[in-house]
Amino acid sequence: MARQSAPGLDSLKNSGENARLFERRRTSQGLTNMYEADNAPTILGIETSCDETSAAVVIGSHKVLSSVVATQFDVHAKYGGVVPELASRAHIENLDGVIQEAMARADVTRQDIDAIAVTNRPGLVGCLLIGVTAAKTLALAWNKPLVAVNHAHAHACSPAIDLPDDGPEPWPAIALVVSGGHSSLFLVRDPLNVELLGATIDDASGEAFDKVAMVLNLGFPGGPVIERIARGGNPRACQFPRTMLGRDSLDFSFSGLKTAVLYRVHGPGRTSGGLERLSQQDIADIAASFQAAVVDVLVAKTMLAVEKMGVRTVMVGGGVAANSELRTALSTTCNERGITLHLAPMKYCTDNGAMVAALAGYYLKAGRTDSLAIDPWAVM
Repeated sequence: MARQSAPGLDSLKNSGENARLFERRRTSQGLTNMYEADNAPTILGIETSCDETSAAVVIGSHKVLSSVVATQFDVHAKYGGVVPELASRAHIENLDGVIQEAMARADVTRQDIDAIAVTNRPGLVGCLLIGVTAAKTLALAWNKPLVAVNHAHAHACSPAIDLPDDGPEPWPAIALVVSGGHSSLFLVRDPLNVELLGATIDDASGEAFDKVAMVLNLGFPGGPVIERIARGGNPRACQFPRTMLGRDSLDFSFSGLKTAVLYRVHGPGRTSGGLERLSQQDIADIAASFQAAVVDVLVAKTMLAVEKMGVRTVMVGGGVAANSELRTALSTTCNERGITLHLAPMKYCTDNGAMVAALAGYYLKAGRTDSLAIDPWAVM
């Protein structure tokens, strides 16, 4: 995949006045001073990796002054999933106002901002490009350090945001990141040392929720509506598969489960014609059984990662981390095994700028910043 820079950057790279902005800065006396005498940096975080436009202002890695999220549910609902081009256009329309609102709620001006943080991977490239371009522009115009953040790593570390800033950090930990685009397990040794242990080989868990909701004609996004409908269903009514991909595998697969639901609704080998024959109770039972299958796999894989890596802490982030059945199952299992569990606060489960800024706080503390030459990348 070829790197593509935003238009006009070549001329900036060749400018002597701005050359220093394109040098990667690993250490800086100025960055170090940000953390002296309780003077943690004030960071503007920008997130546009998929269908949420978000900006937040965070001091250090724990004090969130504001977090503003503009959703696009209405834009994508009739398609049953995120349409990348429409998402990109919505980011263009929303981002300026979202940034202004985040700064207004935090009661800060550009002079108060010490650094700009932005998600630059992974995600929809067109969407990422909007946020990355805005962040580069602000960093250049305001003469602020720029920090590029891995979206999945930000989700992995998001449960730490609300922990006391003077308390013990939760790592090393196994981090489960589950959302519309990710079903991944990480070993988080610390925020600067995050290792991917396993990921989905096909559909992410959140994507499976969306597709099953479409099969059942429940609407978009699928996660919240399936959870709501499932409350009236029997999770043991349908014997759906739990795909484990081998005894020692930490990867995920949900495409088979999705197909099993499709055939349960329409009949083996069929993709239409069966929904009309189902009662509301049948639909609730299918939703509950599907949800139970997803939760069982996520919990089992997370516990396998704990055993293999020998850590005693689990962190969970991402949109699917808001699912109450998953939160309950993980809480019960971790409690039974004496494992410490940190769940992302509900307000930080969906994509948000606060988790981006918070992770950047750790990067800045280590003296790590990025140049204006950063690119958006679809992959991890």
